[in-house]
Amino acid sequence: MSSLDAGSVRAGVYRNPALGFTCKIPAGWVLRTEEMNTGQDQDAASDEDKIKVDAGKSGRVLLAAFSRPPQARAEDVNASIVIAAESAAAYPGLKEAAQYFGPLTEVAKAQGFETDGDPYALVIGTKTLARADFHKDVGTRVMRQSTLVILARGYVVSFTFIGGTDDEVDELIEGLSFASGPNGK
Repeated sequence: MSSLDAGSVRAGVYRNPALGFTCKIPAGWVLRTEEMNTGQDQDAASDEDKIKVDAGKSGRVLLAAFSRPPQARAEDVNASIVIAAESAAAYPGLKEAAQYFGPLTEVAKAQGFETDGDPYALVIGTKTLARADFHKDVGTRVMRQSTLVILARGYVVSFTFIGGTDDEVDELIEGLSFASGPNGK
């Protein structure tokens, strides 16, 4: 996967011109993309981290941003954004993004998440993405996860947003945008 442009973060925005999208990162968030790609998260401190480590094993994490470091304990959910890319060739017969939710749902359920209905289409700008929503009871709180998926340039690109409320997750998703024009530029 080394031929895939990893993108870059500047001024609180992750940009990936090769895949044609940007994603805003809330102020003060912690970037952990390199750690996620090097496997240094063997001692993932939370359930949020564990699902992202699993998601990154077979592909490449393009962005991993968290509202706080994993060792910083708090009562609220450690909100996060994780964008990953995997070779579409790893999923024989995959023709549309929604098919990716079969394997993804298995991973989410193994981590204790439950689905909130069937995947559905979500339009952001000029792109139509497949979206699935999940939740998990964690003590006195509920962790919400929405994963959006597109097929682009031979890759399955997943955008996972985690928060403590649906509104928090939706606000994070609102920071995602796609370029229009040839090659997403």
